[in-house]
Amino acid sequence: MKDTELFDWLTGEALRVDIIRLAQITVATEITNLDAINESADPKKSFDWQQLLLAGSLLARSTERAHQEAALRIATAAVTLETSPEVRDAGAVLLEKLSNRRSVELAIRRNRIAPDLEGRLGVSMRLEANRRRFEDSILLESSGKWIGVNDFQRELWAGASSGAGWLSASAPTASGKTYLVLQWLLDHVRTSKTKIAVYLAPTRALVSEIELSLKELCQSDTGIEITSLPLTEVYFSSTTGDKKAVFVFTQERLHLLANLLGENFSVDLLIVDEAHKIGDNQRGVILQDAIERASRQNLVMKVVFVSPSTQNPGELLEDAPDDMPKSSVDTDMPTVLQNVILAEQVPRKPKEWSLDLVWGDSTIPLGTLKLSNKPAGLKKRLAFIAAAAGGRSGTLVYCNGAAEAEDVALLISQLEGSEKADDQELLDLADLARKGVHRNYQLAPLVERGVAFHYGNMPSLIRTEIERLFRNGKIRFLTCTSTLIEGVNLSCRTIVVRGPRKGRGNPMEPHDFWNLAGRAGRWGNEFQGNIICIDPNDDKAWPVGVPKRSRYPIKRETDVVISSADELAAYLENRNIESLADLTQGEEYEQVGAYLLNTYIRLGTLSDAAFAKRHSPDRLQKLDKSLEGISALISITQDILVRHPGVSAVGLQRLLETFRKYEGNIENLLLAPSESVDAYDRYVTVMRRINENLYPVFLPDGLIPLHALVVVEWLKGLSLAAIIRKRIEYQQRNNRSFRLPVLIRETMSMVEETARFKAPKYISAYMDVLRLFLTEADREDLIDEDFDIGIALEFGVSSTTLLSLMELGLSRMSAVALYEKIARDDLDKEGCLAWINEHGPNFAGMDLPNLIVREALQVSGLSDPEAGQELSE
Repeated sequence: MKDTELFDWLTGEALRVDIIRLAQITVATEITNLDAINESADPKKSFDWQQLLLAGSLLARSTERAHQEAALRIATAAVTLETSPEVRDAGAVLLEKLSNRRSVELAIRRNRIAPDLEGRLGVSMRLEANRRRFEDSILLESSGKWIGVNDFQRELWAGASSGAGWLSASAPTASGKTYLVLQWLLDHVRTSKTKIAVYLAPTRALVSEIELSLKELCQSDTGIEITSLPLTEVYFSSTTGDKKAVFVFTQERLHLLANLLGENFSVDLLIVDEAHKIGDNQRGVILQDAIERASRQNLVMKVVFVSPSTQNPGELLEDAPDDMPKSSVDTDMPTVLQNVILAEQVPRKPKEWSLDLVWGDSTIPLGTLKLSNKPAGLKKRLAFIAAAAGGRSGTLVYCNGAAEAEDVALLISQLEGSEKADDQELLDLADLARKGVHRNYQLAPLVERGVAFHYGNMPSLIRTEIERLFRNGKIRFLTCTSTLIEGVNLSCRTIVVRGPRKGRGNPMEPHDFWNLAGRAGRWGNEFQGNIICIDPNDDKAWPVGVPKRSRYPIKRETDVVISSADELAAYLENRNIESLADLTQGEEYEQVGAYLLNTYIRLGTLSDAAFAKRHSPDRLQKLDKSLEGISALISITQDILVRHPGVSAVGLQRLLETFRKYEGNIENLLLAPSESVDAYDRYVTVMRRINENLYPVFLPDGLIPLHALVVVEWLKGLSLAAIIRKRIEYQQRNNRSFRLPVLIRETMSMVEETARFKAPKYISAYMDVLRLFLTEADREDLIDEDFDIGIALEFGVSSTTLLSLMELGLSRMSAVALYEKIARDDLDKEGCLAWINEHGPNFAGMDLPNLIVREALQVSGLSDPEAGQELSE
């Protein structure tokens, strides 16, 4: 019998019944309020552990996911169930054989196995364990320290350290990708000639998390500067001195730094996290453009792509420069068990729900979940089932939107076990929510009961504190939206979900579902995780059923759109119509059209572009023909086109023509500083001009005054609480009714989507075209070279002091709160540190939230966090 046949026989016949029973018991033990099918079973007596563990050690040799998963289930059961110490030791040895040292360490932390496992092994086993541990370790050259890894991490390290210039790695969520890449990044920067490294992450939330993780790993190493701000002084001090720099950016911030540096821009190492986002229909083109721009500036730049569970990680290597050595690392091996559970109401008994574990193409009954109340309505189903099943905390509830997340969290907070807690950290978070957003913000009373909600537009300081308190168990239930699919590393014990949607009501794709499911049972924090899917047979909730495990095919957004060559060509040829409001299929074709036009202007033909190899010559010729006529009308300089990816050259040219035809005072074309009395009027005018010439982005037209107001207030450095308060006062002055939760969410959304995304992109393009026109008109005297509108909008600052506070590492919320106490607006980093040093002892008397005091003292290095807490108390 061949090995594969033996493994199939073990899992499919010989041990099938035992493995299923192990799954029933181990999964049921993780769920509270469950009348389990096997409740009375005694695992210590009813299983032949010697036989199971022997089979597990054989299965561990397989490279098939199903076999390794069976071995992992045996090992997990041996360690977590009430078995004998000898069985648990053997389970730990099996885990090590599966390259799963982190689960062994977790078992030791939870007292499932006694310390000094090695001392209890026989001589041969000890030698085997040492050999395995040596093989599952890698050496940090910079420190001489060894760290334990699994098979995938070892391959990723070897690939990244090899001669491959471009590397693409893919593995399931919870396989330790991020941890390993951060370790490798710092080791590589310390031991190589690399001076400038950039880590690209898709969201600001993940940027903050990665920046914090890198700083914690660096600790007292002052030879590496880590920042998420596009600071040219950090860049130049690294290229000209001994210090090295790691920039942690979104793709938009990478373009900001490149724009500031111009021809000086050059990156030695680029890491692209969540690289499959290159297929995103909103920002995938900007990501692709950022990678290509950096690669053009430095043809020998090393690139590492990281993505979760993709089918074809090698796809990302196709655009590497000629002769660049390439490599890919791909695995589908599990590190923790992720159990999909179907929850359906028992007929005629709304308070009883049957739970079944998905097992291949069938299901296994687990038992009946008892609810304390009848769940009338969909939100109550989510809330009550989560509260009943997730009583041991660590429960994440996926909701379709911020409003639903708030409502479900409110319901959970009223159920048994959610009494008000007397915990200082929870009280501090509640205090920050009241002072930083609004005194009636619903989050505050919820976190006092160990319940919270989490969505993308929340202030980063509040969001990261929620994540921290959820990780340490103080927040027991967390309702969330799709932000968590975007890469935030937040693990949990249980996920509860019903009819998940992503975007505007679109059913969640299988790869997104499994990216979310990957949060359940994060490696090193849990042995397994449960994903409870409510109403699995409801066609409205699950149009194609509960998704089966799948791997995501990477496909660039540009390639998808180019494949519709006829429609795209028609869009490009009709782009310059009289009213841009009449553009059809704009969102689908606008950004890719801009990318192609820029590429054509730069190369003279699309056939010379790196992507040409993936498209037929006929298709490219057709697009070339369309672009040839359009490009002949463009006089916008190429450097401006490069600075503004995703903004159409046709729109930029139309704006330039509008400037040339303008008959009024030329100064009316300028923006006014946010502190100026006419700033609001100027922004209203500029936004209308952008809608009419560049692209209709600030919509609807009637809301332009509100868009302009929020942008000006954001630039002034107003806190979110102040912006919300002003909106409420406006509504009250004009006798307009409003709902506070809706107004708060809308304001947060407008800050994130208008002030921090649309306005920087289009207003900075407007300013560049205006600068070109002013030069033409011989009015360079009107150009302010010291002010970059893109930077100011990205960070919501217009003063040197505010930017310096953020440069220290403070969140905007903390920086604004401190800036309100600082008189001078021209302090640099050292000046801000001196101010904190002088005034820190008096923070308690300034009515600053404890979390802001703590962050200020922590980033300044002037005191430890506990001192800050005591200070404010």
